[in-house]
Amino acid sequence: MPVPVLIAPTASSRATASRWPWLLLLGLAIAVYLLGLDGQYVPTNGDELVYTHIARLTAASGHWLPLVSELDHMRNTKPPLLFWQAMLAGDWGANWHMAALRAPSVGYTLLTAGVIGAIVQRISRDHRSALLAACVYLAFFCTFRFGRTYLTSAPETFWLNLPVLALLWWRLGQAPEADQPPRQLGWLVHTGFGLAMGLGLAYKSFALIAPAAATLWCAQLAITPGITRRAVLAISAKVALSTLMALGIFGLWFVLDPDPAAVWQEFVLGENAGKLSNSAGYWHTALFGGGFSIWAQSLGYVQNAGLLAFVVLGLMGLGLQQGLLTWRSKTTRTRLPVHLTLLLVWLGVWLLVFTLPSQRSARYLIPAMPALAMLIALYWQRIARGWFVPSLLLCGVFIGVLGRIAWAEHELAIGNTAELIATQLAVSFGLMLVVLGLIRPAWTRACTLAATLTVFAVLGLTTAPLNGPSGRYTAANIASVKQQRLAVPSSFNGQFERFEFLLPGNHFVPYDGDALGSHPARDNAQTLQHLLTTHDAVVWLQTRAETTQPLCLPGCTVLAERWEVKGRHQSGEITLANVWHPQQWLFRREWLVQRSTP
Repeated sequence: MPVPVLIAPTASSRATASRWPWLLLLGLAIAVYLLGLDGQYVPTNGDELVYTHIARLTAASGHWLPLVSELDHMRNTKPPLLFWQAMLAGDWGANWHMAALRAPSVGYTLLTAGVIGAIVQRISRDHRSALLAACVYLAFFCTFRFGRTYLTSAPETFWLNLPVLALLWWRLGQAPEADQPPRQLGWLVHTGFGLAMGLGLAYKSFALIAPAAATLWCAQLAITPGITRRAVLAISAKVALSTLMALGIFGLWFVLDPDPAAVWQEFVLGENAGKLSNSAGYWHTALFGGGFSIWAQSLGYVQNAGLLAFVVLGLMGLGLQQGLLTWRSKTTRTRLPVHLTLLLVWLGVWLLVFTLPSQRSARYLIPAMPALAMLIALYWQRIARGWFVPSLLLCGVFIGVLGRIAWAEHELAIGNTAELIATQLAVSFGLMLVVLGLIRPAWTRACTLAATLTVFAVLGLTTAPLNGPSGRYTAANIASVKQQRLAVPSSFNGQFERFEFLLPGNHFVPYDGDALGSHPARDNAQTLQHLLTTHDAVVWLQTRAETTQPLCLPGCTVLAERWEVKGRHQSGEITLANVWHPQQWLFRREWLVQRSTP
């Protein structure tokens, strides 16, 4: 009888066995980014609808340029490449859905995550670290918020950083030689760098050439050992070529646009130069400007990380600790590895450049977040577990709150039982990750990352019912008001544009619907009657005086009703007594009403 032989697993099989959880986690991240892409309540910026408004009207004009808008002083707000992307993705209006407009952003984000993973794999020779880096980048809240909606952060992050990523990839492949420094990149390569940066500028602004070119220049100087004056001049000349070429690509806007004077006035002076001035005084804002101060900007990377903020603080603490130990050491100080030098230069230059303008925002540092994701992945095990625990607990809080909101939706008959079950299963999975991460120290880091992505998944599942029949108008409702003049609530620039996706084919006249929440019921009733008299139909938001019927009844006809999430609240609406009952303050009805005919 043959004796069975136990074969010990090889290093390759062990690596494969330990790699599959990270592959599953990356799959979860990708699914989360695709979940609810057409939704109304994805984390975004209010300007997204301004951009869709300009892109839609420009597409309707049948011309690439000039850009078209019905908003005062909101036409040339961004370079045309952003709008051209939407026009092509939306098939010039034939496929005008938010999922189509947002899809290119998701593509850019996932492509950036893939490049991050590839570079970390080349640094560490470890596929798990590569997958980890990609997952960390996708788990940053700034990536989730600005990297999948119709905004400019995803394409600009990819194109502006492509030269630095290519430089790092190339330098890692160079065999170090003791007798001579590594060769430098040539003029042709820097021409390609200029093309890449030019595409990034054409998505956002010519001003971004400052951090992009400065990073490329400083990185090449920093990773070149024993650099000479001649090498400095050569690198400077090549980066200057890349800069001029990038600015030249951006400058094509002035050549192609039939109204270049408007571009100069609205974009260069209004959109960019205005951010360099401040009525409160530069130094007053810099030192005491709250969210616009240099102190707040210094924590921009922490803010952008979202739920992983404590992990970033742990990384910063680790770096400070190592720096102090190196400074105190009496031994010969060694040169930092090439990849570490470049990543620190990348983060430092972007932070320094965007500390200088009077208008500061953590959002401006988003293009440097890939460098932060790579550093976290490379030092993942060296960041103390204590920094992961607060992030893990925060994930538990958010998952619990979102689960409660989903339950409140079900109590209001928003969505169906299957949607509630799917959400609560995701909530249970997320809470299980939190518990496992707390009781199993070896699992804390992985559970924190998985729980962060689960928060995004639960958010998508919680808002999913509001993108279904309960939160949208039916085809019959849409057909009943075609080609009409509708009064619609809009409390921010371009917010009325959302009705192009809810009630397309009409002319919308905005009014401030949120302001009515603080008005007496009698005044609101008069306002509604006036809107009914002057428009073909009115989209009316539920006020405090209304429950299941609008104020205009019986003098009006309710054509349709849907549920909406309330974004702005009046004082006293949310209290300790009702905070656990979001159905009392988070959701409200929206009616499509028309004056009754005699």
